[in-house]
Amino acid sequence: MRGCAVITGAAGGLGIPISRRMAEAGFHVLLVDRSPAVAQVADDIRSAGLLAEHSVADLSTDEGVAAVADAVRATGIPLMALVNNAGITRDARMQNMTTEQFEQVIEVNLLVAMRLTLGLRELFAEGSSVVSMSSRAALGNFGQSNYVTSKSALIGFTRALAQQWAPRVRANAVAPGLIDSPMTQAMPAEVLSGLVDKVPAGRIGTADDVADAVVFLVSDAASYITGQVLTVCGGRSIAP
Repeated sequence: MRGCAVITGAAGGLGIPISRRMAEAGFHVLLVDRSPAVAQVADDIRSAGLLAEHSVADLSTDEGVAAVADAVRATGIPLMALVNNAGITRDARMQNMTTEQFEQVIEVNLLVAMRLTLGLRELFAEGSSVVSMSSRAALGNFGQSNYVTSKSALIGFTRALAQQWAPRVRANAVAPGLIDSPMTQAMPAEVLSGLVDKVPAGRIGTADDVADAVVFLVSDAASYITGQVLTVCGGRSIAP
């Protein structure tokens, strides 16, 4: 066993495949989400003979962060990885976006990651790793000024963390591009096809593509990588 790994936003979206891949990589995973559905995700992982716990917690509160810290301590094993995956969108054109929409996205996508990372600081073992889920959208996306701000700020937080917590803890970010998801599946076929045409790799990404990047960054194979952003976008971020 490689130690305890905490994954936030574990009840859906990218959280499920990341949690599964982390467990398959030998971690005892602690899955965290506001939704009680996270319990079923943990059950499914355990049914495969892997190690998983869950915690239903609101990480926008001190109580929620404390509950996760207590759950880590209860495992009795070193904390070796934290994956800050929790995130939301509240899209709107800039001129139509409300302050509430902007603040909601900053709260969940940025401040939750900051609170939990700092709340677990005394529990991180030597050689542990923090991976935060940014996005290719950090480069700019129409109608997502709040999301773009949160994801670019998360990269800044990651780089600051990598400098200040080295060498005990490494910190990196993963920035997914166009990924097959309920959101992309809901797009009109012609719109989605047009987006895929702009991807040099010639296909839409999968959730497992992203999960594999996370597992790499927390592994010993990435032991000399910190303060970096791994963009999982099939080359879209460098395409014309």
